[in-house]
Amino acid sequence: MALVTRMSEPILPTEVRKVFEGRAFTISIERITLPRGHKLDVEVVRHRGSVVLLPLTADDRLVLVRQYRHAIGRWVWELPAGSLEPGETPEAAAARECHEEIGLIPGRLDRLTGLYPTPGYCDEEMVFFRATGLRIPGPLDAPALQDEDEDIESRAFAIDELRRSVATGEIVDMKTVAGLTLLASDD
Repeated sequence: MALVTRMSEPILPTEVRKVFEGRAFTISIERITLPRGHKLDVEVVRHRGSVVLLPLTADDRLVLVRQYRHAIGRWVWELPAGSLEPGETPEAAAARECHEEIGLIPGRLDRLTGLYPTPGYCDEEMVFFRATGLRIPGPLDAPALQDEDEDIESRAFAIDELRRSVATGEIVDMKTVAGLTLLASDD
């Protein structure tokens, strides 16, 4: 299916004002002109990008993490994920995040796809990886350190159980729902 139309070219801003710069993202106001001539200021969150892991155990269970998400005021079960460090490849970030968040090292990482969770205002691309061949770190592996803003519990679930949890509203994290969909198309 071809979705290319006459409006497929990127629109470059004529003015960019950075209004916030934090450790994870920046926010700018960018002046653009739409193809029909309408000018507007667009608020944009710029993000280095992130990785999302689908860590599968040897018995095909999916490992999720539970952590507190202050923006929504609740604890959430979700796929392990994390932001890319400056200059880091998605593959290196995926291996690092798997070790940090679930305490296991992937024997294999398969890149599945990249998705934009909020393209209306943010350029973050989430790159999804299937992680298999999970092993406990050995004495030659570097220690895994959780980020200081993380207090994480991990647990393996049957994939059917997770799909039911999505249907009942127990799983509310969009990247986790998308990841389960990727697994379904991959079976």
